[in-house]
Amino acid sequence: MHKGKGMKFVGDSRISAERKPNIPKDYSEYPGRTEAFWPNFLLKEWLAGSVFLVGFLCLTIADPTPLEGMADPTDAGYIPLPDWYFLFLYQLLKYDFASGPFVLIGIIVIPGLAFGGLLLAPFLDKGPGRRPHRRPVAVGMMLLALVSVFWLTYESASEVNWEQRAEANQPIPPSEQTDIDKDSDGYKVFKDNCMSCHGEDLQGGASAPPLIGVDHSVDEVKDIAQNGIGSMPAGQFSGSDEELQTLAEFIVSVNKDEDDN
Repeated sequence: MHKGKGMKFVGDSRISAERKPNIPKDYSEYPGRTEAFWPNFLLKEWLAGSVFLVGFLCLTIADPTPLEGMADPTDAGYIPLPDWYFLFLYQLLKYDFASGPFVLIGIIVIPGLAFGGLLLAPFLDKGPGRRPHRRPVAVGMMLLALVSVFWLTYESASEVNWEQRAEANQPIPPSEQTDIDKDSDGYKVFKDNCMSCHGEDLQGGASAPPLIGVDHSVDEVKDIAQNGIGSMPAGQFSGSDEELQTLAEFIVSVNKDEDDN
């Protein structure tokens, strides 16, 4: 070829001579399958999140969660419970196959299988469809997880008397707190025999009522300490008769001081 005006240098025919920016195709080329992220998709996500947030706030206003008193490490009768979103794991550990000698199954094996299935879901179900009937593995795993979580949470929550628990563990306002002489002989006897259930400040616990605000005589307190009352079994007091008298007088005096205040 002679050099001249019509001469062109040609490269690989598979490579375009014109450079184009590396951008995805416009969503209009896929009708019915996608939409613009801004503002269409983002607006839908924002509206869905707002509806959920407003509904959740209305629920907390209509049925607020009761507060409990300050943590008391001396209250051996207090039964701690996890937050509501962990109640299903708490319930799982109550079953024989996931507790006791098989506790490793409940805390490692079963949760490990659940999270492992979640990680393997994209590899177990590679179908391109988005409809539920085209994704049987992913949909089945999701339904199994939801049913398990809801059922275990319901079972755990139904076993707890929430009103009684809130009443027994409610915080005592500063204006209603009673001054207790913790250096007295009566408090020392109380500490050795009663504090594990009735609390450091006689405020009660999950398994025992408060000893503040009771209207009993010295003899009645002695009889309850020895013979029990309600859910309190007999034989809880293990001291001498003199210590029992001191304890009863201490409890009565505390409530008398409260009435005077």
